[in-house]
Amino acid sequence: MEQPQNRMEQLQEQLKIVKPESPWKIAARRFAKNKLALVGLIILVLMSLICVIGPFLSPYELNQTDVKNKNLAPSAEYWLGTDKLGRDILLRVMLAGRISLTVGLVATAISVAIGATLGAVAGFYRRYADTIIMRIADVFLALPTLPILITLGAILSDLKVAPDQRIYFLMLIIGLLGWVGLARLVRSQILTLREQEFMQATEALGLRDSRKIFLHLMPNTVPIIIVSATLGVAGAILTESVLSFLGLGVVPPTPSWGNMITAANSLIEFRKRPWTWIPPGLCILITVTAINLIGDGLRDALDPKMKNR
Repeated sequence: MEQPQNRMEQLQEQLKIVKPESPWKIAARRFAKNKLALVGLIILVLMSLICVIGPFLSPYELNQTDVKNKNLAPSAEYWLGTDKLGRDILLRVMLAGRISLTVGLVATAISVAIGATLGAVAGFYRRYADTIIMRIADVFLALPTLPILITLGAILSDLKVAPDQRIYFLMLIIGLLGWVGLARLVRSQILTLREQEFMQATEALGLRDSRKIFLHLMPNTVPIIIVSATLGVAGAILTESVLSFLGLGVVPPTPSWGNMITAANSLIEFRKRPWTWIPPGLCILITVTAINLIGDGLRDALDPKMKNR
């Protein structure tokens, strides 16, 4: 009697319906197999934690000057040395990281919101809406981004906008100029998705256009949006760094990695005091590289064509 019972249990186990994994679990497993992407994620998390928590553990203050201790080389007291005003460079690098990462995240969020929405509307309605939105996108593509950013930065300087408020204008400007690429990607994806069977079902149900776009079409473009947003953060950080280096972005006394590298403008600082500009430069290099590694890993994990690699 035991053998038939055991066989019955085995048959029941074999006949059990295996619940399929969700696409997100599959993508997470693929991402976890990408060692370079995991290294980039770990580096980015550590960098973010250091920038957020580190300043609270520092015994110094942001604008605490000490002329007696100016231009000191790295030591046990000042791990990354001091600048020409005697300020602790390690503290300023960590606080600058907050600014640079915030600018990158917020500017990318603005460009993603605009680009995804306009791209979805253009792909769904087509005809006049598509023509108008894509021609506006062509105009933005034809504009020289860096000269425009430099001009707007100079205008903010002429208007004497406070340093703490310039950050918000900078995030808004970078976000408004960076939505075109994502809009084109989302539009092309929507043009394909709207011909699928599930969209014919929404037509039969008589759903509103807004419901079709935001509840049925947009969720299917999330992988493209995530990858584009990840790479957009790196681009926004580099853009902010360039503008701050030119004195048109975040301006002192508010620190950012870009305006800290301006110390390299002086030949004396460049040759004799490398600790004033190498740390922020390395932070930009490491952070942007880590974000790009994460973006490549997400692209490989979320793209169904990569599953047989």
